[in-house]
Formats: sequence, C-alpha cells, structure tokens
Amino acid sequence: MKNLKKTISELHTFFILWITQSFSVLGSEMTNFALVIWVYQQHGSALMTALLTICSYVPYILLSIFAGALSDKWNKKLTMLVCDSFAALCSATVLVLLTTGTLELWHLYLINALNGLMNTVQQPASEVAISLLTSPKHYQKVSGVRSLSNSLITVLTPALAATMLAFTTIQVVIFFDLMTFSVAFIVLLGFIKIPNVAKQRPDKKETVLQSAKKGLNFLKNNRGILDLILFLSIINFTVSIFNAALPAMILSRTVGGKTALGMVNTFSGLAMVLGSILVTVAPTPKSRVRVIFSSLLFSMSTENFILAFGRSTPIWCFGAVLGWLFIPVMTAQMDVLLRSIVPVQMQGRVYSVRNTLQFFSIPVGYFCGGILIDKVFEPFMAVQQPHSLWSFLFGVGKGSGAAFLFMVIGIVGTLSCLPFLTDKNIWKLENKKSA
Repeated sequence: MKNLKKTISELHTFFILWITQSFSVLGSEMTNFALVIWVYQQHGSALMTALLTICSYVPYILLSIFAGALSDKWNKKLTMLVCDSFAALCSATVLVLLTTGTLELWHLYLINALNGLMNTVQQPASEVAISLLTSPKHYQKVSGVRSLSNSLITVLTPALAATMLAFTTIQVVIFFDLMTFSVAFIVLLGFIKIPNVAKQRPDKKETVLQSAKKGLNFLKNNRGILDLILFLSIINFTVSIFNAALPAMILSRTVGGKTALGMVNTFSGLAMVLGSILVTVAPTPKSRVRVIFSSLLFSMSTENFILAFGRSTPIWCFGAVLGWLFIPVMTAQMDVLLRSIVPVQMQGRVYSVRNTLQFFSIPVGYFCGGILIDKVFEPFMAVQQPHSLWSFLFGVGKGSGAAFLFMVIGIVGTLSCLPFLTDKNIWKLENKKSA
C-alpha cells in the first residue's frame, strides 16, 4: 500500500491529464465510429469508408518530420490546447452540416485532412509532455495505464456510439464529443502544469530543417530503433488492410450488421484491457524485443484466419480477443524502449520522424484494402457458384470477398514477422542503457 500511495503521489499530475484526455479521446472516437457507419450506409463502399482514415493520415505523415521540430521548440501545453480546440471546431462543423442536411462526403475528407494536419504537432507534444510528467522508473506503468485507457476506449466506443445511434441521432454523438473536449480543455488549461524542457544551446538559432535533420540523424545512428520502426511499418500496412476489411465484411454479412461490428470492436477492447492490466502489473521482462516479436506473431497468426472462416458473431469475437490480447504488451515495450533511449530534448523530433516512417504504410494499407475488396475479392466471390470450394470456405454474398482477404492478410502478416528474428540491430537494443 505504501508503494501504491507513493506511486500515485508521484504520478498524480499525469493521472489527471491522462483521465481527462482519455475522456476527450473517447468522444472523438465515438464520432469517428458513427461517421464510418454513416458513410458505409450512404455509399456501401469499403474504399470510400477507408478514405476517411487515409485523409487523416496523409498530412500527418508528410509533415510529421517538420512538425516535430516545431513541437520541440514550442510550449507543450499551449500546443496541446490549440490543437485540441481545432479538433473540436472540426467536430462542431460536422454537427452543423449534419443538422442542416448539407453534409457531403468531401466535407468529411477535408475535415479529416485538417485534423490530421493538427495531429502532426499535437501528438509529439503530448508524448514529450508524458515524459516530462513521469520519472523513468514509472515508464512501464505509465505505458500500461495508457494502453488500459486506449483499450477501454476501444470497448466503450462501439457500445456507447451504437446505443446513442439506436436511441438518438448522430448529432447527439457529436455533441457528446464536444462535451468531453470541454472537460479536457478546462482541466489542461487550469489544473495541469507541464515542466519546460531543458533546451540545448545550439537549438537557439537552429532552423526547422536542421532540427528535423537531427531527428533523422539520431535514428540513422541508432539502427536498432530505426529497424524496429520499419518493421512495425510493415505490420501497420497489414493491419490497415485488416481495418479496411473489417466493417466491409461484418456490415455486409446477413448475420452481421452494426450490432455485430460493435460487439467485435468491444471484445477487441476487452482483450486490450486484459493485456493492459497484464503489462501494468507485470515485472520488467528479460527481453523487451522478444516480447514485441512474440506478441505480433501471435496476433497475426490467429485473428485473421478466424475472421476468414468464421460465420457468426461469437466466433468473430473470439478471434478479436486472440488478435488484440497482447497488443498492449507489445506497445508498452516499444514505448519504454523509445523513452529510455531517446533523450527528452530529442523526443519530439525523433517521435515525429518515427511517425512518418512507421505510419506512412497506414494510408497505403487502407487504400489497398479498399481497392482489393471493391475491385478484386468481392467481384471474384460474386461470380462463384454456391457449391464451389471458395463459397464453402468464405461463404456467399457480399462480405465473402472481405473474408477471403482476411485469409491472405493472415498469411502475409505471419510471414512478415519472421525476418524480425534475424535483425541483429534490433536485438542489440536489449543492451542500450536508459538516457
């Protein structure tokens, strides 16, 4: 109990920021979930739905390197306040357009692109703020509780959004989003003090390009981190195809629909809650690198195949549990490695370069997933005879093509994990000392 009280005392500012920001993220994710359903119901296209995410990520990836350099120079608290306010303004705009009956698909694409642009600065500022508010000895616990909140958000988002959509309207979901933003904004503005970063002398006259180059050079000189980031970018490509295929399959199946999609997402979140609790209370692993590899291999080799061959919501939910159980464990180990090796003065720049290199494959994956479903796998399954081998394996009707794609994702994802074992630079991260 003494240790628990001491930990809470040392992390009380972090906990206040974490709880209120997580509440705001919940509201934002509920809006995103509701809009995905709205777009798919309006157009029935996996590609059009996937483009919502693509538009969010493209500016985020293209400008992250430079935005991180700015983030290291700017006040972290002010940066977070301005970016969060802009996101709220975007949600309010969607609310007005919906209420007046003038919301078009291109409005959502533009708004998502603008949100992605602001996230290029907000995300690295938030990451550095976490480092400034916590001691290195608490990094694994902090990573664990952050994974826990993300998992709870994954659980609550479909349940709350689907309930609100069933009994009210999408406008109520967005209004809830704006309410959660208000709470987080007031707390951050009036009750959170984020320490300033101790600046390095050369940074005074350093240009944005020079700062960005520093982040690139840091990764170039730390090949283990760079190789790990590139490995995760390959995984992100596969996961993005998965994310594009999931609503297209479940919303289209006769045994699926909004409730089924919500259930699968809820069980994904419950699995992540368990994984987050596990990593929060677990001792430091002997090999963080091995944990990262094992977690990803297990995830890739289970859920995709269960979704491909499953025919009911309970089976899909079981697959979701297996696929997401160890993802928080993997994320926490990655987070601790980065925070321990990258000096806090460099974290904004390095994280931003990381964002570009690790996440550039996400919009590519979403785009490929949408194209593959709409133009390849669904048309292929549509011409199969009801008693053919393909129909026996993946079913018939709309959604069977997405199920076929899940099998391909499972094979590709599992194979993409194997080269990780032979990368000596990544394994050398085990010997790196904390910065």
